[in-house]
Amino acid sequence: MRGTILVTGGAGYVGSHVTRELVDRGADVVVFDNLQTGWRQALPPEARFIEGDLADAAALDRLFSGRPIAAVMHFAANSLVGNSMRDPFPYLGDNVSNAVSLVKAMAKHEVRKMVFSSTASLYGQAGETAIDEAAEIAPDSPYGESKYQVERMLGWAERIFGIRSACLRYFNAAGAHPGGRIGEDHRPETHLIPLALQVAEGQRPDLTIFGDDYATPDGTCIRDYVHVCDLADAHLRVLDVVDRQSCCYNLGTGHGYSVREVVAAVAQVTGRPCPATVGPRRAGDPPMLVAASGKIRRELGWTPRFDDLQEIIGSAWQWRQNFPRGYAE
Repeated sequence: MRGTILVTGGAGYVGSHVTRELVDRGADVVVFDNLQTGWRQALPPEARFIEGDLADAAALDRLFSGRPIAAVMHFAANSLVGNSMRDPFPYLGDNVSNAVSLVKAMAKHEVRKMVFSSTASLYGQAGETAIDEAAEIAPDSPYGESKYQVERMLGWAERIFGIRSACLRYFNAAGAHPGGRIGEDHRPETHLIPLALQVAEGQRPDLTIFGDDYATPDGTCIRDYVHVCDLADAHLRVLDVVDRQSCCYNLGTGHGYSVREVVAAVAQVTGRPCPATVGPRRAGDPPMLVAASGKIRRELGWTPRFDDLQEIIGSAWQWRQNFPRGYAE
């Protein structure tokens, strides 16, 4: 893999798995992260780490001046849908302005390739069928809106500066690296699978299901859970594409599981009970989000290797056994 790859937010959940995959394939990697939600311990020693913030223009200039960068992978962002409905400003503000600062630095230093971590939340209330890239863009949250604004900005960056981008719209990232070396550790944790595993461990008394009156078979929301290592593989595959052109792909397994199905699977994988209570709906949650990922399968040969829910949960459970208190223990 030619040149240095800059990974912003590379100490976070998805970013650290992409960094690990880059290093394993022989890439020279620099991670730039303010550690707001990331962990230094999640990074392989082969990756060079620079602590810094995308809002710091001088730090970005030093970063790009200090080494020739072949491509940028951009993960750094506020990413909680529910939180964005309560406090939209870090999303509509920081997510967008920091991406602008990053692209401005790329343009100044003539870096022409970006892989952008986008989201399926762009599609909003997508209906009962699997979502492909032609679906209507209608974000239901400031988080989704912020990602859409960045995607639009990247379109202008290509027209004006020749910066090509790959926008990867993915669904619920889940699981952990095989062997349990790195995994998911958010503070606070809001994602369903790690929360359910904490209940199974006894760290939480029960799990809250946010609404059971949706128009789904069991009344709970349905999501497409895609293994984080499969996401990492897709990010590396599109690096070659942006040598030639910009692109956009949905990433998912093509089938969804309800909240109740996930809770039952956690109990089965762990062999422990996972009690759950029903609470009110959470603002910004569509009833169903499932990806039609035929485009990237056809064009790039991407196929999820870990598309079984129990296998995904099992990898996350193994990481939890290795790090019962997370990276901070």
